Amino acid sequence: MITGKRVLVAGAGVTGPSVVRALVAEGAHVTVTDGSADRLAKLAATGVELVAGLTEPPAGTDLVVTAPGWKPTSPLLVAAAEAGIEVIGDVELAWRLCQRLDDPPAWLVVTGTNGKTTTVGMLESILKAAGVHAIACGNIGLPVLEAMESGPEVLAVELSSFQLHWAPSVRPAAGALLNIAEDHLDWHGTMEAYAQAKAGVLTGAVAIGGVDDPYVAKLLVNSPSPRKVGVTLDEPLDDQLGILDGKLVDRAFGADDLVEARDVTPNGAPGLTDALVAAAVARAYGVPAQAVADGLRAFRPAAHRAAVVAELGGITYVNDSKATNPHAVAASIRAYDRVVWIAGGQLKGVSVDELVAEAAPRLAGAVLIGQDRDVIAAALARHAPDVPVRLVTAGDDGAMTSAVDLAGAMARPGDVVLLAPAGASLDMFTDYGHRGRAFADAVLARLGLPT
Repeated sequence: MITGKRVLVAGAGVTGPSVVRALVAEGAHVTVTDGSADRLAKLAATGVELVAGLTEPPAGTDLVVTAPGWKPTSPLLVAAAEAGIEVIGDVELAWRLCQRLDDPPAWLVVTGTNGKTTTVGMLESILKAAGVHAIACGNIGLPVLEAMESGPEVLAVELSSFQLHWAPSVRPAAGALLNIAEDHLDWHGTMEAYAQAKAGVLTGAVAIGGVDDPYVAKLLVNSPSPRKVGVTLDEPLDDQLGILDGKLVDRAFGADDLVEARDVTPNGAPGLTDALVAAAVARAYGVPAQAVADGLRAFRPAAHRAAVVAELGGITYVNDSKATNPHAVAASIRAYDRVVWIAGGQLKGVSVDELVAEAAPRLAGAVLIGQDRDVIAAALARHAPDVPVRLVTAGDDGAMTSAVDLAGAMARPGDVVLLAPAGASLDMFTDYGHRGRAFADAVLARLGLPT
């Protein structure tokens, strides 16, 4: 398939090294391009050709493998398409290489606007409880190609809309779509294009959808999958998983009670939906009910997801830096009665008006940072004019210190100071984890606690 082909790798970041290793192992002639000389330098030892800032493929290029974040409108990818050169992502490459193996790993794939990282973590925990050699990979942080190198039985794959766009052939053993809300419209152009990219996960042997979301329910009905399974927070129908008498129950792959809802972490509606979807995907793979219960009880969410940093004087400081879109923030704010909201960043072309209108009764104040702080401020002026608002104009870690100080001064006993940005972090931070750590450090410094 690839031996002897001339392959251009677009992007030397997170996925680049594993793509290069896979292509070199297959005998391809590899060139790598990236806008960053520093990222390219990290690949110098591979012996492949490194060229900074290409805007068109070199002559003779047979295939382009792009990093997931590169838009189809990027000049290099437009030039490749115009020249008739196929463009795929690292996930598509991984899928094609898997199909050539005598005993390929099963692909269990999860996507959604929110909750996919938690769900994949739960899924991995369940699979391990069942004694399955499984690795969580993809958008969760470990590239799929790198995960394949250790020879797992199962790949528990989190895929973003970008990754699905560049992976048109992926047909998972089970694929799940949690929810759909506006996000990444700056990349996809329209909500329809974004949703259709997400719907790519519903094309395998078993399609699983969060049917409490009307958009997902429609996509599930229209899925070409031969087996369709719904997940609901209500009592489940046939071919659904849901909640009955305080328990997660399966009415799709058996008639089993799985686990007490109170044993699921994180709890609340989003966490329970994530658990039900993880359970459904695992059950589709044949995992017994007891392993589902054991895996969900053992699971603990990763950092920066509704994590309590500290509590002092009746004020609780919560880090939800992973809430990078309005849909996630709405769920985060609903968990508390009164919130001083720290928000801002890159909104990715998404409106926050509906979020602000819903959240307004719970807001004791708002402190806004980052590139699109004025957009959020304008929405607050329209829908929550009585909520005090402070804007922080600094653009580094010092901005978070100022934001925490302002929010702490606005809060009263019983309030929650909540970092739930509603936007991406790259305008000020290296990633959402850096943003969350900056918040936690600022909180601990303000309260005089050790970091």
